[in-house]
Parts: sequence; C-alpha cells; structure tokens
Amino acid sequence: MSPNPRPIVIRGGGDLASAVAHQLFSHGYRPVIVESPTPATTRRSMAFATAVFEGTVELEGVWAEHAETLDRVTGLLGQGGCVPVYTGPLETLLSALSPRVLIDARMRKRQIAENQIDHAPLVIGLGPGFSAGETVHCVIETNRGPNLGTIITSGSAEAYTGRPITIQGYARERYTYAPSDGVFRTALDVGRHIRVGQVLGRVGQTELRAQVSGIIRGLTRDGIQVSQGTKIAEVDPRGQEEHVHGIAERPRAVAQGVLEAIRRFAAD
Repeated sequence: MSPNPRPIVIRGGGDLASAVAHQLFSHGYRPVIVESPTPATTRRSMAFATAVFEGTVELEGVWAEHAETLDRVTGLLGQGGCVPVYTGPLETLLSALSPRVLIDARMRKRQIAENQIDHAPLVIGLGPGFSAGETVHCVIETNRGPNLGTIITSGSAEAYTGRPITIQGYARERYTYAPSDGVFRTALDVGRHIRVGQVLGRVGQTELRAQVSGIIRGLTRDGIQVSQGTKIAEVDPRGQEEHVHGIAERPRAVAQGVLEAIRRFAAD
C-alpha cells in the first residue's frame, strides 16, 4: 500500500521527471505524469514520455502507460501496476485527483514558471525559474555540483548556465538545436552509432549534421513540431550503450531530493 492514497502529479515526462516518477513509484507512492500529446523529448530511452507514442514503456523495472482519458488514469491508479502518462488538460487532472503533491519537472531552464503554489498542499519545482515560498513551496537544485539534489525552501535554484559537461573533449558540440520553428524529420533513432558530418535529420529544408562521432543518446521523434533553439539531438562520443538507457546519475540525485522533500513536508 502507498504511504498515502492521494496521487502525486508530475508535470513533464523527460529524463529528470521520469527519474522522479520511478523513485516515487518504487517507494510506494502513486505518481501521475502529465505530458504533451506530442512531446519533443530527446532522451527517449530514459523517459516515460515515450509511452505517449508507444503505449507502454519500461524504465529500470518500472512501467508507464499512456492514459489519454481521466477514466484511464484513475483505472491505472486503482490497479497500481504502472505510472500513468496523461495527455489531457492539467486543470482537469488536478480537479479530479486533488493531489497531495504537484511537481513541475518540465525543466524549462531560462523561463520563469507561473505561480503554482495553490495547486496542491505541496508544490515542488525542479531547477531554475521557481521561487521557493512564492511560486512553489520548495525547489530542488538540478545543476551539477555539490548542491545537486538540495532542497531549497527560500529563494531559487542556481541559474541555468547553458554549459554542458565535457565528455572526451566535447561539450556543446555534442548537441544539435533546431535552427527554426518547424517539423523535425529524421530516419535515425536513439542508440544508433553515427559519424561526424552524418545527417541527423532536418527542420524544414535545413539539414542537421553530427558534429562528433559516437552514439545517439537523445533524438526528438520524427515528425514532431519543434521551436527554434530547442535541443533535438545529443551524441555521446563514448559510444557505449549503457549511457543511452536507464536513469543517469544526475536525474537519480534530483529524484532523491524530491523524495526527501515529500517525506519532510507532505501532509499525511
């Protein structure tokens, strides 16, 4: 039985949000992910957002299932065997479920999030863009470093730096961003090995080529509408399968911080 029958709603189904959902589900809570009907998630083999397209998806022993309707969400919660990934309106879900906790895990980086502090008894924001005690109740630090996963109860997380970590001498070169608004088209998939200069895909008439050789760790799904500047591909120069699947170290640390915040602040 869960520590509390009231569910926990998580906004976003990317790799950090999925690590949080996995952690909570594994500790007996009942998380529900709210996603777009067409998520532009890149690290799809690390994300429950993939269930939107595939119906079901497994991440380190925990399953998620796409739930298009509120009835399906409540049915899956009643069964307790997986994480529902809901693609309907957030307001409808909040009204129906009255969640004990709301977590904004969309990781919108430089954007300032709207005030959500009244949406649930405990509202948690991941990363920059939130103000603890004002727009949310607490914030979890998501920047790498000694404060990763720290619970912040006053003020904000560290600012988004835009500087990715360096792997085998490559940093920003590992990523590809949308040159304009448009539909992303690709014939490749996550886990594919690629050479420098090889075409990753295109947005409109603009071809996008890999700047390093390695394995595709992240790639937005073919046919998804993307916005200018959005990250749509990531190549890992180490070329190893284990870096493509599962929960990475950073998301795991953030998820642990969320679990601690819920245990500390969520009312029974």
